[in-house]
Amino acid sequence: MTSIDIVDLSSDDECVEPHLKSVKSEPVVVGNRIQREESKFQQKLQSETQFKRQESEENRSSNILSAGQSCSSILDQGQSPVDDSSLSSTSPTCPAPLCRQFWKAGNYNDGLGSKVSLQNGKNYLLVHPMFLHSNATSHKWAFGAVAELLDNAVDEIRNGATFVVVDKTTNPRDGSPALLIQDDGGGMDPEAMRQCMSFGFSDRKSKSAIGQYGNGFKTSTMRLGADVIVFSCHTSNRILTQSIGLLSYTFLTRTGHDRIVVPMVDYKFNTSTGTLEILRAKEHFMSNLSILLQWSPFSTESELLKQFDDIGPHGTKVIIYNLWFNADGDVELDFESDPQDIRISGESKRIETLRAWKTTNEQHIANQFHYSLRVYLSILYLRVPQTFNIMLRGRVVEHHNIADDLKFPEFILYRPQYGGCVEGQVITTIGFLKEAPQVSFHGFNVYHKNRLILPFWQVVSYSDSRGRGVVGVLQAEFIEPTHNKQDFERTSLFQKLESRLKEMTLEYWDYHCGLIGYQVKKKLRAPELLQISSHSMPHSSKQEFITSNKHSPAIGSAKAGLVIAEQFIPKSQFRSKHVEKAKRRAVEVANITDAGYDQEIQPLVTAGNQPKDQEAVNLLQENKKLRAKCLEYEKREEELKFKVTQLKIAIEEVCREYNRMLGELESLETIKEETKV
Repeated sequence: MTSIDIVDLSSDDECVEPHLKSVKSEPVVVGNRIQREESKFQQKLQSETQFKRQESEENRSSNILSAGQSCSSILDQGQSPVDDSSLSSTSPTCPAPLCRQFWKAGNYNDGLGSKVSLQNGKNYLLVHPMFLHSNATSHKWAFGAVAELLDNAVDEIRNGATFVVVDKTTNPRDGSPALLIQDDGGGMDPEAMRQCMSFGFSDRKSKSAIGQYGNGFKTSTMRLGADVIVFSCHTSNRILTQSIGLLSYTFLTRTGHDRIVVPMVDYKFNTSTGTLEILRAKEHFMSNLSILLQWSPFSTESELLKQFDDIGPHGTKVIIYNLWFNADGDVELDFESDPQDIRISGESKRIETLRAWKTTNEQHIANQFHYSLRVYLSILYLRVPQTFNIMLRGRVVEHHNIADDLKFPEFILYRPQYGGCVEGQVITTIGFLKEAPQVSFHGFNVYHKNRLILPFWQVVSYSDSRGRGVVGVLQAEFIEPTHNKQDFERTSLFQKLESRLKEMTLEYWDYHCGLIGYQVKKKLRAPELLQISSHSMPHSSKQEFITSNKHSPAIGSAKAGLVIAEQFIPKSQFRSKHVEKAKRRAVEVANITDAGYDQEIQPLVTAGNQPKDQEAVNLLQENKKLRAKCLEYEKREEELKFKVTQLKIAIEEVCREYNRMLGELESLETIKEETKV
C-alpha cells in the first residue's frame, strides 16, 4: 500500500526538545470516505482496510499534519490546482460535536484510551484529543479566550498589522453562527502554521510581545467552539503561499481518534503561469483536502480558496464554528442582543444597592465588562497605537483609560524587593471613581506588557464601606501571568504586591473619604521635611530630601497628585520615628499625568526648606523636559514605522505589477516566435 508522510504533534509534557517528527503511516479511512480522484489509490485503500481491520483504530489516529505554508494570493479569482469536480463533500450540514456544552464536552470515551506506541524501535507519547478540551478549561471566561486571539493580532503590529476584526459570520452548511477573527499582520509561513497547530511552540522573542507560551491559540479556540479553521497568507522572498489548517474536536471525537490529527493543505502561487500549485505530494494533499471538505464549513476546494479573497497580501483569518452552548441550551456568545457588540448569553449580574444608584452601578464599566465584549476590549490594552484599530462587528472599539475615570488621584511609586534586590518599580494611580460614592466597585486594574490581566482586582473586603469606590491602575512587569492571562502566578512578589495594594487602599480611604461625604477616619497633618543621609540609602551616593506628608494636595484640586516613594532603608536605621515614617510614606508633591510621566511641581510651604525644594523643582522640571522629548521621539518612531509599512505595501504592489507585466512579456515573445515560424 502506498504510504504518506504524516507529522506527530509534540506535547508540552514530552521530555524531548519540541519539534515535528516525520513518520510513516498507512492512509486513513474516516467515516464515509469521499471518492478519491485516483481510482487506483482508492482500490488499494479499501483492500488494505479489510486486510488490516484490527490495526485501523491505531492507524486512523495517526497525526496528519501537513507541512504548512501561508501566503497571499495576488489573484482575485485564482484557479484551483486540483479539479475538485470529483472531490467534494456531499453532506448538506456541518457535522456537530457529540456534546454542545463545553463543560460536558470532555466526557467522551473512544474505547481505546491513551497509550504509548512503539515506532521505529522507540517509544513516543501521543497527545490524546481529550487534551484539547482539558487544556481549554484553563479559560473559565469566554472573553478571556477571545482576548488570547486578539493578543496574537496585537503582537503582529511590529509586522505592520493595522487592524484586527472580530465579527459574527455564518456557517454556510447549516446557517449556524460562527466567530470570525482576522488581521492584516505578516501571516504565517509553513513552519509558523505548523507550530500554531502544535503545542508548546512560540516564536515570540520580543520582550514586549504578549504571547510567550505557544499554547494560547489552542486553549482559546477550543474554549469558544468545538472546531476552528485557519487561513493564512504570507509573502517571503517574493514567494507567495497560502495555507489552510483544521483543528476539529468534532472530527476527532466522532471518528474515535486516540491522538490529535490536524489536516493542512498548502499552495504556492506560480508567477510564471499565474496559477496555484500544491506544495506536497498529490496523494498526501488529497488525503488532507478530503478531511477538510468533510469536516469544515466548506464543501468544495473553490469555497476554501475563496476565503483568501479578502485577506490581502498578508494576514490571517480564524473561523471558530460549532460554538459552545451554555447550560440553558443557548449559544454562549450572544450576537443578537446588540448588533454592534458580542455579549455573554444570560442575564447580567444584579447589584444590590440603593434603588437610586442601581442604574449607575449596573451600567458602570466595572460591571459591564463581564458581559460586553466591546466594553472589555476598550480596557484590554493600556495603550493602543494610533495606527492600529480593533474592529468589533464593523465598528471601531474606542480605547478607554480607567485612570481618566478617577477623581482626587494620587500616584504612588512602589519598588518591590526580593532577596535584597530591587525587582523593578511601578507607579500606581489610585483615586475615587468619578461616580463615588454611588458606585460600590473597588479594586486595582493590573496590566502586564500593556495587557490587562486582573480587572478591578479586589484586594480588600469591606463591611463598613471602608475602601468603597477606591480604584487603581498599574502595570506590573516584575510578576508573571498565568497561561490563561487572567491571573498572576502566586509568587512571593505577587503576595507582597497584594499586601502593599491593600495598604494603599486603606490609607487612601482613611485620609480622603471625607472628599466623597464619609466621615474622616484620620486627621490631616502638616508636611514635615526629613533628611536621610546617603549611608541609609542602598546604592546611593547623594543625600535625598523627602517630604513626609499624611495628606494629598488633591484636596481642593482634582488635578493635583501625590507621588509616594518607597525608600529602602535598612532595619538598623529604623530607630528614629521620623525615619520610620519617611520609609513608609516619602512624599514629593507633584502633578503627574499619563501615569506619572509628565510632572509639574508645586512648591512646598515648609519654612526654611526653600533652597532644597527649589533644587527638587529644577530637577523635576528638567525631568519633564526630557520626558517631553522622549514622547516626541516615540511619536516620531510610530510615524516612521507607519511609513515603512506603507512603503512595504507599495513595494509589494510594484512587485506584483512587475510579475504581471513580465508574464505578459513572455507570452508576447512566445506568440512572436510562433508567428515567425
